[in-house]
Amino acid sequence: MIDLYQGLKKTLKVFGLLLFSVATSFCAYAQEDSLDDIDSLIDELFFDDQQFLDELLESDFTYNFLYTSVSYNSNTYFSGRDSGTDQFNIIPQVSYYHSSGFNASVSGIYYQNFDPSWDFTSVSLGYFNTLGKQKKIIYNLGYTHFFYADGYDVFTNSLDVSLGVRNKKRTLGTTIAGSYLFGTDKSYQIVSNSFANFTLKRAINFAVRFRPNISFIIANQSITFQNIVRSPRGPRIITTTQNVFDLLNTQITFPISYTTNSWDFELGYNLNLPKALSNETDLFTTGFFNLSVGYMFDLNNK
Repeated sequence: MIDLYQGLKKTLKVFGLLLFSVATSFCAYAQEDSLDDIDSLIDELFFDDQQFLDELLESDFTYNFLYTSVSYNSNTYFSGRDSGTDQFNIIPQVSYYHSSGFNASVSGIYYQNFDPSWDFTSVSLGYFNTLGKQKKIIYNLGYTHFFYADGYDVFTNSLDVSLGVRNKKRTLGTTIAGSYLFGTDKSYQIVSNSFANFTLKRAINFAVRFRPNISFIIANQSITFQNIVRSPRGPRIITTTQNVFDLLNTQITFPISYTTNSWDFELGYNLNLPKALSNETDLFTTGFFNLSVGYMFDLNNK
């Protein structure tokens, strides 16, 4: 039973990191004196870090700011899978961006019914830039360290790289990100995200947008299963561990954002379509609502 518990704990930790990597995508809106002056920046400043960095690189001014956000998810699923505990989670985040390409962030995740509720704190450093003269492709390189509240040390580090591309009108885009997780053990994951952009309402001091997106989570996992088998002495419980590298979950998100001045708000519904692995049964489509609030501090302003 101890080995089973440790296996389940390890699996949930990895699924939790996958949840965290998707959930920490954020909405950002620049503080400005005139909306038209930095229109090229604010048109796309939300939903995931890659789109956000893309806009920063295309801007022609020097920026230096902090972005703070708090995200609330009405239920918690690990790569679309139900852990058996209905609970919300909250993800606070503080990020710093500079026009040199340097970025840093501190974040964490709070689970309603887990013990301890505050699972971990992460500290990330990164650098982003573009490829090609037309700047249609952007890359981001980063490193993240995780500090777990319960002393968990299997995955305490992550090396990350991502590439993003979009069309000229910024109405469609795709990002693919890879992470190598390591500590006392190692794993790796790939997250692909594609989005569409619809502006529902635009005025001089606010904007309302709808940007549905679809994400695919592929990861290397060690998954522990418990099966009941027949034997001459009666039913027995057999515990097995399977290593897989496969699609774990497809998530479709339907978010609406409202941005004004330095504030942004997002409300969305997320649909999980988990893909059953070998020996997995009874996987159902799951869904939850998310709400996030963000504020940007322009450090160049005196």
